[in-house]
Amino acid sequence: MAPSPAISPNNTDRRHKAVVGLQWGDEGKGKIVDLLTAQHDVIVRYNGGANAGHTVVVGDQRYALHLIPAGILYPEKLCVIANGVVVDPEVLITEIDTLRARGVEVGDNLCLSDRAHVVMPYHKQQDAALERLLSSKAARSGGNLSIGTTKRGIGPAYADKVHRSTAIRVCDLLSSERLERRLRVICSIRTAELAALGVQTPPLDPDALTRRYAGLGQRLKPHIRDTTYLLHECLGDGRSMLFEGANACLLDIDHGTYPYVTSSNCSALGVPTGTGIPGRYIQEVLGTMKAYTSRVGEGPFPTEQDNAIGDRIRRRGHEYGTTTNRPRRCGWLDLVAVRYSAMICGTTGLACMLLDVLSGFDELKLCTAYRRPDGTVTDRFSPDAEQLAEMEAIYETLPGWSDKIDEATDRSRLPANARRYLDRIEEFVAVPIEIVSVGPERTQTLVKV
Repeated sequence: MAPSPAISPNNTDRRHKAVVGLQWGDEGKGKIVDLLTAQHDVIVRYNGGANAGHTVVVGDQRYALHLIPAGILYPEKLCVIANGVVVDPEVLITEIDTLRARGVEVGDNLCLSDRAHVVMPYHKQQDAALERLLSSKAARSGGNLSIGTTKRGIGPAYADKVHRSTAIRVCDLLSSERLERRLRVICSIRTAELAALGVQTPPLDPDALTRRYAGLGQRLKPHIRDTTYLLHECLGDGRSMLFEGANACLLDIDHGTYPYVTSSNCSALGVPTGTGIPGRYIQEVLGTMKAYTSRVGEGPFPTEQDNAIGDRIRRRGHEYGTTTNRPRRCGWLDLVAVRYSAMICGTTGLACMLLDVLSGFDELKLCTAYRRPDGTVTDRFSPDAEQLAEMEAIYETLPGWSDKIDEATDRSRLPANARRYLDRIEEFVAVPIEIVSVGPERTQTLVKV
């Protein structure tokens, strides 16, 4: 039997880094992971599912990735979908096939955890039905309990993970007998639940689902590994790791704007449980943030601009979901929220994305405090959705800039007011900005050296 991987001072001096979102998602993490991949050996996705999307632009090629880490565009790097992810096998296989068709190598460089949980068709049915039910009851009662999910089945899959007895894991797909035994019980329960939710559907067929998903398991078998041991072996070999978060801190199940959150720990705190790698090995946390704020779906948004300003930001920033194409809600930068997320994630550096979108505004506003309903002022963020919804943003106003900045090659070459804007972010959040993005391509990135 092979010994457990040993970790010694000589092989842990490589820098391990996590990339996390500090707002409500869509901050440009895919571009940052793609940029940093060159400096690391192993790229690890640790949470979420196909409800998240990372977009990477290389030259005139645009890649939309949902489950596979953005590092897949570097064939020599090892990409790992770890245990904290919930995987839709059909989506993953489609993503693999699509990348291969575009000339991207996907083979031994992609590993999938045997402990990752599986999104099944009934999870999507349940997700959509529950949203419809909550929306209809909200319309009658005046209280909106709908979360505004992507209906990809992510929440129900994570719920089954906690329920345990009704969950399917990737390892279950590798044994038809084991899968059929579990599905025979699960299908009877799920059929009754879907009927109770008003879904008009024939009873779930465990035999058909077993054939379908055992077949998907065989397609994925070359990629399936015990990724916990694999990652510790990589530590032992001195290979540097980059942990790629999906969603963002303000959507974290424990620390986000509950209940309008996702179903996983998508802050940096999710890395240890989502991978099996202790947090002490992560020396750096890069927090990505937009130069403004956006949000998809329901939930409080103190700096939202449901007006011409928000429309202008949306158009200039192409603010439509990678996964759903839903238009995102847009508004001014909320520094109170960013500072809170930076605190939760232990952020050591910031990546300020889409700064170019703000070019042309005469003035820019930064939220630096909130006014409560009783008139008192606070500079603390409240992750309780009902409390946050009652907060009024208090702004500082800074002068804008008219120059285009997408061809800037250094932060010092940005317009004076753009530099002043970045300086104020650093001052308030008390974390240095290490990267500034001034356009979608790899080359349109200013890196502090």
